[in-house]
Amino acid sequence: MKQRGRHRRRRRGRALRAALTGAALALTGAATLISASQATVADDPGTLKPLTSAADTDALRLTERRVPAEWLDRLSAAMGDPVGVDTVLDSADRTLRDGADCTAGERESLPVSPAATRAYCWDEADTDGWRPGAVTTSGEAEEDGRWAGHRVILSAWSLDDGTPQGGLARVSFVNADDPGRLGYTSALLAVPVDGGHDYRGLASPVTGMVWYQDKLLVTAGAGDRDALYVYDVQRIQRATTAADAVGRVPGGWAAGGHRYVLPAIASYRLPDTDDAARPGAISLDRGTTPDSLVASEHVDADGDRPTRLWRYALRPTTDAERGGLPVTDPTGHVNAVEAYETGAAEVGGVLSYHPPGTARTDWYLGRAAGGQDGRGTLWRQDREGARASECGADRSQQCWSGPAGSLSYSARTGEVWSQSGRMLFALPLSSIEDALD
Repeated sequence: MKQRGRHRRRRRGRALRAALTGAALALTGAATLISASQATVADDPGTLKPLTSAADTDALRLTERRVPAEWLDRLSAAMGDPVGVDTVLDSADRTLRDGADCTAGERESLPVSPAATRAYCWDEADTDGWRPGAVTTSGEAEEDGRWAGHRVILSAWSLDDGTPQGGLARVSFVNADDPGRLGYTSALLAVPVDGGHDYRGLASPVTGMVWYQDKLLVTAGAGDRDALYVYDVQRIQRATTAADAVGRVPGGWAAGGHRYVLPAIASYRLPDTDDAARPGAISLDRGTTPDSLVASEHVDADGDRPTRLWRYALRPTTDAERGGLPVTDPTGHVNAVEAYETGAAEVGGVLSYHPPGTARTDWYLGRAAGGQDGRGTLWRQDREGARASECGADRSQQCWSGPAGSLSYSARTGEVWSQSGRMLFALPLSSIEDALD
């Protein structure tokens, strides 16, 4: 029986590789036609320019706001003891489809070069009316790549209610222990209110998300003074009713129809200035000391200013009370420890990486198609220059996923995870480096 199971997985693996290879070949031709018929939007962003003046770095400073512990305890007392990630995974009631079983239309959002080596598509019925957001994994949370013994992927979604800020936001917990069968269920993101007697939904598109230790950091969209919200994955609460409402309802607690709800434990507020930098994409960098949270902002292709990239230091695991949170100064401010300007616009994903044996830091930027329909571009940039991946007979640079999503790197497996449309996909960082070299 085990041998037959292995044969089935091998056949499915060959089918997936064939499907992805075919899709890549077809999309390479499409990228050539697109680039021949429209002007390129992948202009060279040049070198990274360091930002060191107080006027520049003050715009990156955040102010910490902790949710009082008694608020969280009050919610737990009313809703029941919190549950862990393993409990959520055990209740998975939906399954992602393998890339080989996804439609050609769904696979169009996959990158052409470098190509995905693993791909899955979300349940259409479950995601209808929801916009895909950021991705993070247990490979960021823990150095061994597992949480409570599981390989886990977290995927953010926001309800598309026709407004720029979006409606509710949720996170899907994916059990990735078996690459051939990814089951998942979702939890609503919430913010405690009324002294912990109630909660409201987080109304924001989650374009950036990082899971570090037991903390989940997510970005908040325009219209919210808070730039980041923080959740504790050990404080997941069960909803007691399947009602579409959010918060306390007659007879119990509702989470917009979801089984679980995550109440925020902290948030980080932007400076009250016109030039304040709102994190749009974020990722984790374990190559710094201490580990750091990397951020980029979103600037439109027709914007009149550069895009800023920066990082905040994170507290280590040894800090029992505040481990996993950004480092604050004595006044409660979070200051950037490194910052740059780049000529790249429409940045949808950011990653910083330190190649072994070198003193340099590479910044990888996934860029959307400049406000146009079509494929994005993937750049590697540092203080000496920039280079994009290429594809097609005319060496088009429009080879990345469209639209470009967040980037999450797991040092344990060497994989980078991202999401575009209804496709969740992974590829080795080494293949990204090869494509850029």
